[in-house]
Amino acid sequence: MITNIYIDGFNLFYGALRRTPYRWLNLETLCQLLLPKNTLGQIKYFTALVSARPNDPDQPVRQQLYLRALGTVPRFPFILVTFCHTK
Repeated sequence: MITNIYIDGFNLFYGALRRTPYRWLNLETLCQLLLPKNTLGQIKYFTALVSARPNDPDQPVRQQLYLRALGTVPRFPFILVTFCHTK
């Protein structure tokens, strides 16, 4: 069975990885381990760009580094999401 994977990057990071040593998780390997009987199709990683914060000005730099690393995996396109705030 061919399985496409959709990952919400913010929920993955803030819900499962943030305070662990696994922030540089190889998501393709994780998907293969979780679904050993399935053939992986595309793996899509959805996220939004973070902003620098006074207590963590390097946060965007670390995120960009991670996104560039994800971009080296051929079947792993990431999709940047822009949120619009309306009043």
